[in-house]
Amino acid sequence: MDDSIHDGITFRSATVRDGAALWRLVREAGTLEANTAYFYLVFASDFGGTCLIAERAGGPVGAVIGYRPPREPEAAFVWQIGVARSERGRGLGKALLRRWLELPAVRDARWLTATVSDDNAPSRRLFAAMARELGVACTVLPHFTEDLFPAGHPAEPLYRIGPLPRATRHQNPNREEKTR
Repeated sequence: MDDSIHDGITFRSATVRDGAALWRLVREAGTLEANTAYFYLVFASDFGGTCLIAERAGGPVGAVIGYRPPREPEAAFVWQIGVARSERGRGLGKALLRRWLELPAVRDARWLTATVSDDNAPSRRLFAAMARELGVACTVLPHFTEDLFPAGHPAEPLYRIGPLPRATRHQNPNREEKTR
């Protein structure tokens, strides 16, 4: 993986202190459905091991907010992935997913999953590109149909990527977190 285009960006798991920064990043990205500030605080606190922060000069420029679904323990679910406007178009989204799959709480997952609405072309392209890079299938299945949401919210099919290659699931745990 060539991270040279991400010089100066560091990647790390989230902590409780990242909750407000995640909330701000999602709101400022302008492309994600923002949840309450409390939601991001809970995720950063209780699911910090499955959330990844990308920072430049000490400030967040990207994040993956995810968890391991209790009913599907072999999957790792991406709730949201966001990239600051200043970093878009440089491959940071894919770099975030790569690094997210290396987190200790995620790296043994056999499946990368996410729900993506049909009107979210950037996320659809990102997950399809990730599957191609990993050399695995990306299956799109009905999941959260339109009738399950309040009026006006589009359906969100499930993207299921995998099975993930063994090498992806077992990266070197001592890998340096700062990019080259």
